[in-house]
Amino acid sequence: MALEEKIGFVGGGQMAGAIIKGLLQSRISKHSRIVVIEPDEKRRELLSSAHSVKTSTEPGEAADCGIVILAVKPQILGKVLAGYQGILTEKQLIISIAAGIPVSFIEERLAVGSRIIRVMPNTPALVLEGASALCSGEGVSEEDIETGMAIFSAIGKCVRLEESYLDAVTGLSGSGPAYVFTFIDALIDAGIKVGLKPGDARELVLQTILGSVRLVQEKDMHPVELRAMVTSPGGTTIAGLHVLEKAAFKGAVMDGVEAAVNRSKELGKG
Repeated sequence: MALEEKIGFVGGGQMAGAIIKGLLQSRISKHSRIVVIEPDEKRRELLSSAHSVKTSTEPGEAADCGIVILAVKPQILGKVLAGYQGILTEKQLIISIAAGIPVSFIEERLAVGSRIIRVMPNTPALVLEGASALCSGEGVSEEDIETGMAIFSAIGKCVRLEESYLDAVTGLSGSGPAYVFTFIDALIDAGIKVGLKPGDARELVLQTILGSVRLVQEKDMHPVELRAMVTSPGGTTIAGLHVLEKAAFKGAVMDGVEAAVNRSKELGKG
């Protein structure tokens, strides 16, 4: 899908930069059709240099954009929207990536009949391998949904869900990279502890995780079945798994995701 509409980004942080990169590399949009409204001069200079897109500090730049992506932190979204009243209208497709903030929060602060899509992406979008979930408010057409799906499919994979699932997505795939990075760090340290050089441990760990993910993706098998392929009776793997089970590794991960989901709900209420 190639988008003819002008796309405006309110906020020029890392996620905005990732989306712009995806839009340009997939040829969904062009440099000349993108504008970023960002108060930080260094971010404006970086985005302009990296992607050859127009940058500005003026909210009015969003007025003639057919698509506006709200890429600001959830804590300041209300204040930002107050500055865009009268600029954003029901004629535009508004897409928010503010974690935990429901569609209703945005609807209450914009013109009646505004078309709003909410998306929860994650940081692997920075290398175009993100996982995003999309939901929509009232008045959003199937064409609008297709547009949103195309934009976020350009930075990885995107699924459409009901909004009631978005807090769960935030706690799972939104916060998930941090859990994975922590696990990577732990495995590298474990390799160093048993005598490997840091560089060797890092290379082995990263390839092990990458290869394991590819196996799960490509084999029509449950992860437990794949684990069994590595776990010989009385062998090294079962000895390691026994220690992880005693430490309630799986339960700790589940508790961590649940805590993140609950925090997302708190942000939405706030």
